Amino acid sequence: MKSFKCKCGNLLFFDNSICLQCGSSVGYEPERREMCVIDAKGKLAYCANGATYGACNWLVKPVPQKAGAPPPPPLLCKSCQLTQTIPDLTDPNNVVLWARTEAAKRRLLVTFDLLGISLPPKSVDPGRGIAFDLISRKTSPELMMGHLNGNITVHVDEADDTEREITRNHLNEPVRTMLGHFRHESGHYIWERWQNPLPPDDPQRLAFREIFGDETQSEYSAAIAKNYQEGPAPDWQSHFITAYASSHPWEDWAETWGFYLQIVDGLETVDAMGLQQGRKTPYVKPFPPEAGTLPSMLPQKRRHDAAFLDWLNRWITFSTVLNELSKSLGHAPLHPFVLSIPVARKLRLIHWLVEEFRNAG
Repeated sequence: MKSFKCKCGNLLFFDNSICLQCGSSVGYEPERREMCVIDAKGKLAYCANGATYGACNWLVKPVPQKAGAPPPPPLLCKSCQLTQTIPDLTDPNNVVLWARTEAAKRRLLVTFDLLGISLPPKSVDPGRGIAFDLISRKTSPELMMGHLNGNITVHVDEADDTEREITRNHLNEPVRTMLGHFRHESGHYIWERWQNPLPPDDPQRLAFREIFGDETQSEYSAAIAKNYQEGPAPDWQSHFITAYASSHPWEDWAETWGFYLQIVDGLETVDAMGLQQGRKTPYVKPFPPEAGTLPSMLPQKRRHDAAFLDWLNRWITFSTVLNELSKSLGHAPLHPFVLSIPVARKLRLIHWLVEEFRNAG
């Protein structure tokens, strides 16, 4: 995530709603991709969810009120417009959990914007659009977290750190975050949008199956059940980014997609903070050239392969620093992942597809 500055010159961050130096009310303006000050001129205002519940710091352009006319309805920002279901807000705890969940969603949307991937509302584009159902397990226990036909369901209960940590330990996951949930489920959405419409002999579909596996060779529900009952293969780290990724090609794609978004966001933050690799940076063995290659049915451009590996090696270097700093502070590693050559090639294919769809609009 990039950093920002207030009009007074103070450093601002993406989640800020007030400048701690000058006291100005601030928020994120998605059209300009900047943090802006809300001034007396009334050209910008908080989203209705921010003004009413303090659950959003994105800004909208208010509709001028005509003389004698009733006040215009409150406006939702581009992020909140994508949410079609929210928990019961008469429960004060749900307001807090919902606000934390929306904050994670906004970070996802900004990364998509950075990558040039549009996210039309499902209400406008039923075929390609996206919508979010943010629900509580307490009132909707029958609804699972997941993705279906452009609808992403996330349990706001997991915005409670204690509950999420209990689940993380129960499932033996290295990390579990609200932002991670959104990144993972958005991967399923992107697969449906990019891969599902393709014929079986399309080069992109063939490339997916060469790198991630043939999604038709195992029944999805049975594969997931087997993963939870028997666990992953002992050598899963040699081929997958997480143990869960080994359960099925769809989950492998979604887990690797989520990791790709993490790298994109992470390196943007590194650049925004002005961090540079120097001679004292811990040495990380770079990936060999074959780790950056695409399947043979796709266009081959070696300079693009090399640029991708430079990008990936840079992240590995900084993530090593993150891990050591975290341990120096007495915490578990922030980035407990091992990247094998097969995982690097999966990331390479995702990187190529992002560029293809960005260029295609």
